[in-house]
This record gives sequence, structure tokens and C-alpha cells, in this order.
Amino acid sequence: MVIGGALRKDAIAYGADGIASDVPVVEEPYDHVIIATGSRPFVPPMEGFGGPGAFLFRTIDDCDRIAEFAKASKRAAVIGGGLLGLEAARGLMTHDVHVTVLEAAPQLMIAQLDPEAGEMLKKTIEGMGIRVLCNTITAKIVRTNDRITHLEFKDGATIETDMVVVSAGIRPITEIATASGLTVNKAVVCDDQMRTSDRAIFAVGECVEHRGRIYGLVDPIWEQAKVLADVLTVFNPKAEYLGSKLGTKLKVMGVELASMGETKPSLPGDEVVVYREPSRGVYKKLIVRDNVIAGAILLGETDTAGVLMQMFMANAAVSARRADLLFGSSSGAPVLSVFDLPDHAQICNCNGVSKGQIKEAITIGKGHSVSKVGGCMKAGLGCGSCKSLVAQLIEAYAGEVKDDPSEHYYVPGVPLEKSQLVAEIRKRGLKSVSAVFRELAGGKEDPGRKVGLASLLKTLWPGEYDDERDARFINDRVHANIQKDGTFSVVPRIYGGVMSPAELRRIADVAEKFEVPMVKITGGQRLDLLGVKKENLPKIWKELGIPSGHAYTKAFRTCKSCVGTDFCRYGLGDSIKLAQEIERRFQGIESPHKMKLATGGCPRNCSEAYDKDLGAVAIEGGKWEIYVGGAAGGSVRKGDLLCTVETHADVLKYMGRFMQYYREHGKYLERSYGFVERLGIEAIRKVIVDDSESICARLDADIQKAVDAYKDPWKETELPGYPPAVQWCGTGARPCSSRK
Repeated sequence: MVIGGALRKDAIAYGADGIASDVPVVEEPYDHVIIATGSRPFVPPMEGFGGPGAFLFRTIDDCDRIAEFAKASKRAAVIGGGLLGLEAARGLMTHDVHVTVLEAAPQLMIAQLDPEAGEMLKKTIEGMGIRVLCNTITAKIVRTNDRITHLEFKDGATIETDMVVVSAGIRPITEIATASGLTVNKAVVCDDQMRTSDRAIFAVGECVEHRGRIYGLVDPIWEQAKVLADVLTVFNPKAEYLGSKLGTKLKVMGVELASMGETKPSLPGDEVVVYREPSRGVYKKLIVRDNVIAGAILLGETDTAGVLMQMFMANAAVSARRADLLFGSSSGAPVLSVFDLPDHAQICNCNGVSKGQIKEAITIGKGHSVSKVGGCMKAGLGCGSCKSLVAQLIEAYAGEVKDDPSEHYYVPGVPLEKSQLVAEIRKRGLKSVSAVFRELAGGKEDPGRKVGLASLLKTLWPGEYDDERDARFINDRVHANIQKDGTFSVVPRIYGGVMSPAELRRIADVAEKFEVPMVKITGGQRLDLLGVKKENLPKIWKELGIPSGHAYTKAFRTCKSCVGTDFCRYGLGDSIKLAQEIERRFQGIESPHKMKLATGGCPRNCSEAYDKDLGAVAIEGGKWEIYVGGAAGGSVRKGDLLCTVETHADVLKYMGRFMQYYREHGKYLERSYGFVERLGIEAIRKVIVDDSESICARLDADIQKAVDAYKDPWKETELPGYPPAVQWCGTGARPCSSRK
């Protein structure tokens, strides 16, 4: 039994975060229990944390809430000068917010840097426009009329701010272990076999204290899990976890950084090599003990970090020329040679692949491309950070790194790139995911590619696609957006952001009847009903009587609009009417990734039409400019001007053409801005506007077929896609005994 939250040795019920809750107590027998409750964010002692404007920085939902609040803020304070705190500061900068980073320690990133490197990083960050205050402890968050106005520090100083983001570390979740009578210190105390004080109960991860240490990085958790698996399966009953050597290679606000082991010499015989170049923000430090690396810092320039990290992890003897470790060899080689690594050096930490295993895959298995080595040994298939080292090994043992055509295949195992795959699917009339695997992959299914294939087939066969629900993501199976607690978000479509009082009243009635925990206006001017139980989804759809807003799928989402000519004194075009026409035409149109649209009644960009996947902006003379490939999320990009047209009908025509062309040629999960950058706006304009390939009539016809095939998925409450007895089973998939 694995516990992500609850252990039954008492009558207390715990949730997934380890906090006591009112859920019914369930008793289950066990031979062994694994506690993997993880950790929760640490909030330093301060008065007034909580409420509007105060945020933790831990999850994707936290990021969304912070970004939304930042849009109406001018100043932000980030409490915590570690990696995540600095990343939060960088993210806030993109929203034109003046940011101050507050760190209680004397320097930034005290776990990874020494004081000199910390000061150099501080100056680099301040050069980007961020204020940094170290040795600063927040005592109180001060509000006026429920809005944050300023912070008071322990020394009596203050700063003004509109919002506060806390990223001050983590604290292990130990309530379950404590309630179960296990030994708990700073975390759940475990021995070298990951056993707690009860020999039948084990623990792993951020909730564990091993030899006095708590690890918050993924590599130690992999090592702990490997030992635990060996012990529990009796594969190696004497396996032991002796602690981890810590090293990280990352970017801090765009600044390259590698840090490993100790940051300061601690023994009399330690040899310290330092190179500093403050004008470029470059700092390199090496600590050598007994001719092996005890620690290193590379800030601003990390060319040798990959091999250096492996030598550190493997306790490999270093060369007599210490400078080679920091800059590469004196012969001019840009980085250290992979030959310096022993065969047992672990190259891929995610999947535990050593240099020797990769060398064998290259020399015996003829894996002369990174993807072939990955397919053979799984190296590089985790986070991907080891791919450069894999390439170096291929170059060292095979002479050159070859391009693997399979890297361009849409589905691994089917030797066809996208256009060839589409042609074969059309030729054979393959209208289900299982049929594609059966006909083109010898019957071998690839679960990871089912979702992408399902989207492709629905694009190719509007109205004819054989919908196998196990090939769809959970959101698309149940037509709602799953939340972190297992409930769902229901977003009705509101054409152009306008609805009748009766529709608004129905939403309120449904929210009350089904005890929906939250009703929220989304960033796309719609109402979001959050916290809906899965079993209530069909009943809610039925009583709402409003079409699905498709907030859960890779498809056209919404068309945001300003008030246009109805009320705005700057309005040049009826943006509301056009937005409604766009939503009604393209609702439910699937694509390689989600598409967000907007219409602007004038070039003032109030609806952010320039920054959407597709946008239409009214200009003088009653015309409309159409922009494509914009983005305003994690990536920020102004869209490229596709063309200028005169009527709403022309806007719909050219938007439809672009959508269809993107649907046909975009890679799965490639946003429109990546698609436009990859092909180039000039090439796209020639095809879609100038009809250089004589396919515009066909594009118009194919997008019309998709429009005509649209069916509101929420109507399944009246005519289920599958029999009611199986429609709402645990997976939301088809019956186990057969397909449709």
C-alpha cells in the first residue's frame, strides 16, 4: 500500500496533503506501507499572510493566480531568494510589475552559492531591474480596505507593494506518521533501507529524514525509490541508501548556473581554484579534496558542467591541470572529454543509465543517434538534460552523431512523418486509433501517442471519426476540465462574453443546486464552475442548457472581445458581433493545441487581440486586420499580420483557412506561435492569402466540413456516446469487454 495521504492505525482521516479532514475512515490490511506524503510550502512567521494578494508559489494553479493578480498590480514583493523565488520574480517582471526580492539570509541561493557568487548573482539580477534586499525578515503584511499596501520588516523598515509571493522553502508532511506513532524529527526518520521505526512501514521522498538530512530534489528520491524497490521485492534485501551527492544544473532568471557538493572548503587539505570575471557575471570555483571534486560552482558560463557533474557524482580522479576542469583542455577542446568518466558514472539520472550501458548501446547495439540510444537504454527520455552527454558519447565511440529519421515520425513505430501518415490514413480509410496501430504499426499500440492520434483523426474525419474514449485524455472523455482534487471545472460557452439574464440565472441555480464550491469569471470572459463532482457532470450540463465552452481540450477555446462600437468612444468596428460570429462558427474545432482568439474594436488592444493565436483588429476605413501566431502566456509574442479584409465574412474565411492549415500541418501540442515561427509568416501568407499552392478552395471546404460536423459534447447527457451503465465508470472509457 502506498500512502499519499492516509495510514489506518487510528481513527483519524487525512487528506492528500496530510491534514486531518472529514472524509470517512477506511481500514485496509497491509503487509507493507510506503509513506510518500511529500512536503508543503513553508510560510515564515509573519502577521497578515493570506487573503487577496498573498500567494504561495508551488503549483501551476498558484502561477495562474499570481499572473492574473499581477495584471492589476504595479508592485510585487517575493519573499525567498532561492531558485523558485527568483523564478517567481522573473515571471512577475513579464507582467510589467516592479519586483523586490526579500531574502532572510545574507545572500541569494545560499544552498547553491558561496557569498561571492551570491553577490555577483545579486548584481546581475539588479541589472535586470529587480530590487534585492538580503538580511531582510518580513514581520507584517499591512492592508487597507482588504488590499495589501506595504510590508513591515523586523528592523522597522517598510516597502510599498500590491502583492506578496512566498517561496521560502518546504516543510515535510508528517501528520500521518506522527498519528501512527512513528519516530518523527524534522521529518519521518528512516534507516538505510528506508524503514521507519515500524519495520513494516517505509517512507520515501520529501517527507523523509535520512541520517539527519532532508532532500528536496528529484535525484535523491530516485535513489531512495531504487533501494526501496530492491528491499520490498527481495531482489536485493541488503540494499542500502547511504545518502545522496547533490548537484544541480539550471538557469536562474536566464543566467546559467551549475552547483554541486560543497560551496566552501571545510578540511585543511582542500584545494580551491577560483576564476572571476565580474564584468560578464562569470564566476567559477572548484574545491578538490584527495584529487576528487568535493564541490564546484559555475555561474554565467557552464560549458564543462555536464562532464564535471558526472565526475563529481562518480568520485572520479581529476586531471593535474585544474583549469581543464573549468574551461576545457589546453588543446582547445571546448569541454572535458567523456573519456574522463568511469563506466559506472551515471549519465541519465532519471532512468539510472550509466556511461558503460550507453557505450554498449553504441558499440554493440549500433545506437548512433540520441533517439536510438534512448529507445535502447531510456537515456534522455526523462527530463532530457543528459542528451548532450549522450551525443558526446556517440561522437566519441561512433565518430559522429547520426540523424535518426524516426525522430521525425508522428508516431514511434510507424515509419511515417505527418504528411505521409495522413496520406496513408486517408488511403486506407483508418478512422480509429486502434485501426491505425493495427494497420500501420503491426498491432503494437503506443499509449503515449493515442491522444495525439485521436486529435489528428478527428481533424481528418469530421463526423466520421470512430471515437474510442480510452484514446482521449480524461478531460475529453468527460467534457470537463479535471482539477487537482479530482473534481471538475464546467465552463459554459458565452458567445462574445454576452449572455441573457435567464442564462445567468440558470448558472446561478445550477451552482446552488449542485453545491458548486466556486463560480469564477475566467480570463476569457466566461463563468467557470469549479469543484464539480464527476457524477454530477451530466445533470449539470442538462440543467444549464448552454453549450460547452470547450475549456478542457485542444481546440478553439473562446474569442475575447472589447465593447467595440456599442459603447466605446474609440470603437471602429463591431468587435462583439464579430466575436459572437467567430465563436458560433468555430466552436469545438479541434487543433494541434488550444486556440485562443480575440477581436478588437480599435488598435488600442484592450482585448489583447494582437497577442492571441488569432486576432482581428478594426482599423480606419471599416477594415479588419487579421493577426496569427500571437501568445501572452509562458511565451509572449505579438502576432504576425496575415492580411487586411473588409467584412466579417472575410475575417471568418481567412481565420478558417489558417485554422485548417494549422490543423493539417501543425505538430501535436505545437502552439500556433511555434507553427508560425517554424513556417514563417511570408510562406503562410502565400498559401492562405495568395493561394500559391491552389489549395484555398479545399481548405475552405474542409473547415466547413468540420463546422458542419460539430455536435455539442454536453448533449451526451441526452444521447450518451456510450451506454449509461459504462459511461461514468472509473476511467470514463468504453466497456472493458469490447469497443463501442
